[in-house]
Amino acid sequence: MLFGGGALALAGAGAASYGLRRMGSMENYNASVGATRAALSQVPDAQDLVRFATLAANSHNTQPWQFRAAPGVFEILPDFTRRIPIVDPDDHHIFASLGCASENLALAAGARGLGGELHFKSEAAGSVMFAFAKGATQDSALFDAIPLRQSTRSDYDGRAVSAADLATLAAAAKVPGVDLVMFTDRPQIDRLRDLVIAANSVQMADPAFRRELKTWLRFNPRQALHAGDGLFSTLTGNPTLPTWLGLSMFDWFFNATTENEKYARQLDSSSGVAIFVSEQNNPEHWVLAGRAAQRFALQATALGLKHAFVNQPVEVARFRPELAELVGLPGRRPDLVMRIGYGAALPFSVRRQVQTVLA
Repeated sequence: MLFGGGALALAGAGAASYGLRRMGSMENYNASVGATRAALSQVPDAQDLVRFATLAANSHNTQPWQFRAAPGVFEILPDFTRRIPIVDPDDHHIFASLGCASENLALAAGARGLGGELHFKSEAAGSVMFAFAKGATQDSALFDAIPLRQSTRSDYDGRAVSAADLATLAAAAKVPGVDLVMFTDRPQIDRLRDLVIAANSVQMADPAFRRELKTWLRFNPRQALHAGDGLFSTLTGNPTLPTWLGLSMFDWFFNATTENEKYARQLDSSSGVAIFVSEQNNPEHWVLAGRAAQRFALQATALGLKHAFVNQPVEVARFRPELAELVGLPGRRPDLVMRIGYGAALPFSVRRQVQTVLA
């Protein structure tokens, strides 16, 4: 949660005085968001395929992608207007997000007999190309999980994941050029937790980080739907608030102590942690890391597991070497960190209209 218990009481009073109707309703929010997760058409057009692609994981829900359709091919380009330069100064997360979206696109196309190949196009800033190739329908548990997957930023129940399911997760995430390391032993998770808290403390002490995060927060259904992006605080257990009050409360109550307590509790309740480490530190391999993470997240969803990113030790550069040592891959740059476990589903996050991302 962003805010503490005393803050919740204040928030409730503020929300009541403002009038819930002016902030929109969760019923309307859920209906609108649910429409973006409708089943894929049996004969999908470009817009329908892009809709499924955009259900992918991405940093801060910035959705930093543009899709360009041509006969027989899609190009997925980075949208640098949606950068988060404090958290992601070298645009690593943008390219990892492209990898997540491209994996969704490939799975959706394959499920409708249009399976093809993904490859990185290095010209200019770099992009991901998907070339269609008609063939047999390729149904899979990963495709079925696309509209159900969500980053569930809550406590889990601590139950262990079976060895068979861990093996299934590892197999699903196999992407050439990316190593997956999973921690399920409590001492390993505890060491990772300590890194997350140390890195989070650095971020929380940075006024620029706080300003940047604040621009991506949404505090009520109307604001979230209007923006079509960002982190809707209600989805992490916070009350629905007027935007002005949410911004003020962020300044008053968002601090390292409460955030560190939250992350410690969430990691303590998790069944395991997955760390994705690509072989080379460049945009092409960042895309591959995103593809592996998306496949892992979809498989986790298919197995009834929840997941959420805890990327602080890769976002604060000085902690990357320690994380690389911890996972047994010294000298490499870790890409993404994801916790998994069993827990309740939360409302889904919003997505921008397909027309705004399809060139």
